[in-house]
Formats: sequence, C-alpha cells, structure tokens
Amino acid sequence: MNDLTPTAVPSRLTSLDAMRGFTIAAMILVNYPGNGEFIFEPLEHAAWNGLTPTDLIFPFFLFIVGVSIVLAFTKAVEQNTPKNGLYKKIIFRSLKLFGVGLFLTLLPHFHFSELRVTGVLQRIAIVFMVCSFLFLNASFRTLVWIGAVTLVTYWLAMYLIPTPGQGKVMLAPGYNLAAWVDSKLLPGRMWQGTWDPEGILSTFPAIVTGIGGLLAGHLLMSKRTPYEKVILLLVCGFVAVVIGYVWHLAFPVNKNLWSSSFVMVTGGLAALVLGTSYYLVDIRGYTRGTWPGIVFGANAIAVYFTSDVISYLFYLVPFGGAPLNEHFFLALTHVAVAPKIASVLYALLFVCINFVTAYILYRKKIFIKL
Repeated sequence: MNDLTPTAVPSRLTSLDAMRGFTIAAMILVNYPGNGEFIFEPLEHAAWNGLTPTDLIFPFFLFIVGVSIVLAFTKAVEQNTPKNGLYKKIIFRSLKLFGVGLFLTLLPHFHFSELRVTGVLQRIAIVFMVCSFLFLNASFRTLVWIGAVTLVTYWLAMYLIPTPGQGKVMLAPGYNLAAWVDSKLLPGRMWQGTWDPEGILSTFPAIVTGIGGLLAGHLLMSKRTPYEKVILLLVCGFVAVVIGYVWHLAFPVNKNLWSSSFVMVTGGLAALVLGTSYYLVDIRGYTRGTWPGIVFGANAIAVYFTSDVISYLFYLVPFGGAPLNEHFFLALTHVAVAPKIASVLYALLFVCINFVTAYILYRKKIFIKL
C-alpha cells in the first residue's frame, strides 16, 4: 500500500477536466435531437440489454465524480482537516444537487402530483455523498472489497430472489426485483410508469461506478511515476472490460438495471479513456482540442441544468405555430437533408448554444459549484 500513499500531485488534471466537459456535451447531444423519431442508433440508449455509445455517458460522469472526489479531498486529508466540517460540506452539496434535480423534474408546469423523485442529478448527488464519505474513511483495499461485494450481492439478489407476484426470477422491463422494490418504496412518479432506471436497488451498483473513479483517483495521486499510472489505468481498464463481458453471460450488460456487468464494462472503458487522455494531454502535452471540453467542464452541472431549462424554449414554446426544433428540422428536410442528419445537426446546434453559456461563465471566471 505504500505506493498508493498520496503525494504532491496537482489537484486539477487537464485530461480529467476535458473528459468531464466532453461527457456533459455528449449528454446534451443525445438528450436533445431535432426530432425524437429520427435518431442514429449510436445516439440512442440500448432498448434493454446491450450497450451503445450513449449508454457510456452517465457511468463515465459518475466515474469522473469519483476521481474528482480524490483530487478535491486529498489535501484536506493530508492536513488532518476535521472530518465533521467536511461532512457538512458534502451533505450540503449533495442536498443542493438533489434539490436541483427535483426542480428539473417539476419543470415546466410544477405539478407536484407528477413529481419524479429520481433522476440524473439525484443519482449524482447520492453517488457523490456516499463516495465522499467512503474516501474519507476507507482505504484503497477496503474500497475494492466494498465494490466487489456490492456487485456480487446485487447480482445474486437479482438472480436468486424471485420477483414477488411472479413466482420466478425475472429480468424483464418492469418485471424484476428492482422494479418491484421501486413500486413498493419509491415515492412519486416513475420514469417508465412501472419502473425507473434511476431506482433504489440500481443505485447501489451505480455507487460502485463512483468507487471505480475513487480507485483511479487514488492511483493518479499515488507516488508511482506518470507512466506507471498510465499502464495501470490501461491494464486495469482492459481487465475490467473483459470481466464485465464474461459476467454478461450470466448477468447481461444493462444500463436500466445498472447491472454488475454494466458497471465493470463501462468503468473499464472509462479507465481506458482516462488513461489514454492522461498520457496524451498531461504527460505528452497534446492539449489541442481540449479547450471546448475544459470550458464545458468548468461548469459541468450548471451547464447541464441550463440546457434542461432552455430546452423548453426550443421544444415547447411555439414560434409561428411550431417550436424552434420543428422549424429547424423541417427546414433541413425540405431541402433534401436526410431526417436523421437533420436531427443530429439540430442537436449539435443545441450543444453550441449551450457552449455559449459555458464560455461566458468561463470567460468571466465564474465557476458554479452546485
């Protein structure tokens, strides 16, 4: 464990900042097409089992949250900062994130009877809080054990406990143990009526995605040489992907269930991307092309929030009888642009619009930490 003792490493990594920003940009890209009926398959989530590039976005962000926790709190730990003060900051930030997530679910009509308690920001808030507490109290080895036990326990529960009311083990949409738990314990509306992809049980393996980021952060802050860090990130990432796809044979890769195999595959891919980025950007100094990601990443959650808010202006408010997205989509298709291309061009335009907001904040050195 001596080689994982924290050392004097910069608390910010250009590669990580850029990776965070490009992940948020990708999240906006897939969330706001010009027309929801015309989307290229890689820009859609897998219907159930399986994996598309879009399915990587959320776990990548949770992985980055884990890495960022290590970079943010390592100095405080080294200086023996009282944990009670850190706990208060962690809880306060988590509550802010959760509250903002609830606010977004109420937009635009604020019908509290339709409140969805779960959501992207809500899950980020929970993962941030739990992983922060774990980092402040658990060793590297303990984190590995917690992650492994959680994934195995989740797998066994989903595969050995029959779905109540069905009399047998099921993994179908709306007919599985996770969906049943949500139907009994989750207040408010569920995203798909009978089940929710950010439900209660699936949050536990999602926390392990954050733990994967903690482990990567420990490695980056260790005394190992930069090249050793890259090699370990790449090797561990590759091994995790292999384990995940082997596990897929028994517990399919599934984002909606956040299956154990999904955690391993996406966490491994995130480690591969981070290792490659760290080598190219922070070690070799190839920073060309990272600037848009850095701008987005400087206010990642704030940009995600504003993109959701302003989307109502583009998708719901009629201008000349139709929302702006329909005008754009129809204008392109009328000049013989293929519908799927027109739809993705609009999504790219919407990303650029949100980049303007991110750039203004970045230029004025305003960094909103929700």
